[in-house]
Amino acid sequence: MDYQHIIDAVLKETDALNDIALKMYEHPETAYNEVKACAWLSEALEKYGFKVEKGLYGMPTAIRAEWGSGHPVIGLLAEYDALPGLSQTQDTYKHAAVEGGPGQGCGHNLLGVCTLAAAIGMKADLEKSGLPGTVVFYGCPAEEVLTGKAFMAREGAFTELDLAFAWHGHSKNTISLGMGGGLNSATFHFKGKTAHASAAWAGRSALDAVELMNVGANYLREHMTPNSRVHYVYKEAGVAPNIVPDRASVWYYVRSQYRWQIDELYGRLVNIAKGAAMMTDTEVEIEFHGGCYNTMSNKTIADVFAEVYPEVPAAKYTEEELAIADALNATMPEYEHKKPEEPIHTGFIYKPEEYKITPGSSDVGDVEHIVPGIMINTASQNILGVNHTWQTTCCSGNGIGLKGMIRGGIWMALAAAKFYRDNSLVEKAWETFKADLDGETYKCPIPKEVPIPQPQE
Repeated sequence: MDYQHIIDAVLKETDALNDIALKMYEHPETAYNEVKACAWLSEALEKYGFKVEKGLYGMPTAIRAEWGSGHPVIGLLAEYDALPGLSQTQDTYKHAAVEGGPGQGCGHNLLGVCTLAAAIGMKADLEKSGLPGTVVFYGCPAEEVLTGKAFMAREGAFTELDLAFAWHGHSKNTISLGMGGGLNSATFHFKGKTAHASAAWAGRSALDAVELMNVGANYLREHMTPNSRVHYVYKEAGVAPNIVPDRASVWYYVRSQYRWQIDELYGRLVNIAKGAAMMTDTEVEIEFHGGCYNTMSNKTIADVFAEVYPEVPAAKYTEEELAIADALNATMPEYEHKKPEEPIHTGFIYKPEEYKITPGSSDVGDVEHIVPGIMINTASQNILGVNHTWQTTCCSGNGIGLKGMIRGGIWMALAAAKFYRDNSLVEKAWETFKADLDGETYKCPIPKEVPIPQPQE
């Protein structure tokens, strides 16, 4: 099969795609506030001939764009939210562009546009071949709080698809088989009674309740499955040392491999919170933000991606880009013990026999429990890079990230071409999917009564 028309269609739009990614880099928007990113991606999709709908599923910054007709229907999962507190200039030392501001520390400015690049390549292929098939671009808000796709699924998204593809920036060109953890997210608000700290007997400290809850949660760690994780941050802890705090809150993430494990562990945490309230004679209100399923890579889809990877054009880095990557690698803690042979990864890693279980989470897992799906990675940061760091924010705004983004888009479009031409591959992916589910059915982890967050003014 000749793939060149797909590659050419994406490469032709490189400058336009880079421009959108850099605008999103310069104007980072946090979860549910991706107003500009939504507008820029929607305008581009319309320009490329897609039928675009915005604000679906009760989410003003969600997008659904479609081109083509018939099956297979292949969905592309775009994300574009930034992380709070990870603003960074293009310096190779930590230097916020806006002190305390958000930044693209997970490369979601690249992710949204990589998915757009794939859509352009897939459309070009269907136009040239005349084959039946549909491209559906899903703009998915709020991945960083791990609820966006679950809310979309709750409102009926993704069930139309035959397959779902996702890309994420990484330090390596790779496909990982296995699963990542699912998650529940909730804030525990404690309410007590103020008093002068020197007469604290008259008060009921909400902060004491939070601290006792955290002590209980930390003792819980001994009694969790090895791949479970519990993280928390204080959201409110009082106003002055000489006032007994009547309000305090703590935000928790509870992770584990399967939904039933998450639900069980979260239930135990809720009991700890109630116990802390009883011990301190305070009240607790639980604000459940939502949750997501574990990821579940589909091996049939992964095999197809591995087959077409050699057709993806290699990245050509400038001396300046290589120097930036070198400098960023030198800032990583393992640098002295693991000096890399190359500043940016140029190989390809796929170990089809290796099934990994990792604690990290992504709401892509919700989609992968509805239809067969995969998330693939291309190098878009320095080889020792780690997401959610200022180093990755830096790479997300220069040629290192942009070149990985374009390559990821081409890769997804090439894999889609294989599925558009061979429906037996789609059927095999569904067989794999059903075997992986092992009788489980998707049930959205976010109840109907939990409202969808809206953009903040």
